[in-house]
Amino acid sequence: MNDNKMTPLERKATWGLGTVFSLRMLGMFMVLPVLTTYGLQLQHATESLIGLAIGIYGLTQAVFQIPFGIFSDKFGRKPIIVFGLIIFIIGSLIAALSDNIYGIIIGRALQGAGAISAAVMALLSDLTREQNRTKAMAFIGISFGITFALALVLGPILTHIFGLQGLFWGIALLAFGGIIITLFTVPNSEHHILNRESGFVRGSVKKVLFDAQLLKLNTGIFSLHTLLMAAFVALPLVMSEAGLAKETHWIVYLVTMLIAFITVLPFIIYAEKKRKMKQVFLFCIFLLIVAQAILIISGSSLWLIIAGIQVFFIGFNIMEALLPSLISKEAPAGYKGTAMGIYSTSQFLGVALGGILGGWLYQHYSAQIVFLGCLMIGIIWFFISLTLRQPSYVSSLRVELPENLSSSQQQQLQQLFKQQPGVNEVVIMADEQSAYIKVDTKQTPRATLESLVSSV
Repeated sequence: MNDNKMTPLERKATWGLGTVFSLRMLGMFMVLPVLTTYGLQLQHATESLIGLAIGIYGLTQAVFQIPFGIFSDKFGRKPIIVFGLIIFIIGSLIAALSDNIYGIIIGRALQGAGAISAAVMALLSDLTREQNRTKAMAFIGISFGITFALALVLGPILTHIFGLQGLFWGIALLAFGGIIITLFTVPNSEHHILNRESGFVRGSVKKVLFDAQLLKLNTGIFSLHTLLMAAFVALPLVMSEAGLAKETHWIVYLVTMLIAFITVLPFIIYAEKKRKMKQVFLFCIFLLIVAQAILIISGSSLWLIIAGIQVFFIGFNIMEALLPSLISKEAPAGYKGTAMGIYSTSQFLGVALGGILGGWLYQHYSAQIVFLGCLMIGIIWFFISLTLRQPSYVSSLRVELPENLSSSQQQQLQQLFKQQPGVNEVVIMADEQSAYIKVDTKQTPRATLESLVSSV
């Protein structure tokens, strides 16, 4: 049997948790393209409050996602996932029953507070073997991208048919489906695996937070999602003012996202194969700046607006694929999970700022000023990113160790690992039965590293 082939349990866990994650994200994102166009009809609604409703889920998600991951260690993965989905459902129901903007804001805040991402990833780690965990995580990442695109298309269609309140009822139903899948489809984990590659390590925040490279990358994801959320305050209204009926906005999102998806793979292959990640990274920021410039000068020209959206989504989708890979390469050995936790927190803080800033600028100035603000953020981000170094093209691996290794055996094993071609960092945690290694797997594959363990 091929040890690298997923077992039926691993496939079931991956598909089940991927579906749960996607259902929650679908519910979160379907609101984005419709909240400004339909939400302004709500009582007390202003563009600033709409922006707050768009972005506030990011603030509560940023606050609760790391604690939820820690709580899942103590109370169990499934109970925390179900608890988070129940909070999400309560938020969706509050929004569905509200005819004023304040109810929507409270509902969206509760949706974000049901922050199950870390618990989902921890359970996935429990249920997959080391050699298949990267594939499982990649599946979750791909499902995230597809879900985002699907949400932009479905949001306008469903809201046109059922109204904004009807959309929130449907979102609550999706989350209920996530609970059913969690309880009856996702396998149970018999034990929790302490895996620093996917879990948050307490007491390690300072080490990771102030790493110069990671700080610049976290600034990147913060900026990217600030631009995204600010854009979704202004773009639906701009398209409507240019003469495109709000119930047909989904066509623009469908076409531009499809084209953007097609362009992602060649850029990622080029960045990895030719080892030009920094260059592609800077090019993507340049595309995002160009997109804002096009939107500033677009006026009431629908075709220019669509061109700006297209350029934006090409840059956005490539960047969404690049940034997690860069975080993985730059995170210190044994701290990838912590680095990804801080990265996600930065992302959601950007969501919060983007919604709030976009709404305030739109209400007090105009859509062009929203895009001008985004242009300035993009330029600042570009100059910060010029100081990024070209990353090491390494992967983060966890190799399982036998119990009760003596100090001399640990030292011997560490030396053996370091002597292998392409290995640039090794951290051994004997009490966790783990070795965390940063390695170019083209030079030394996982199997070679695992074979060294039996030689000590």
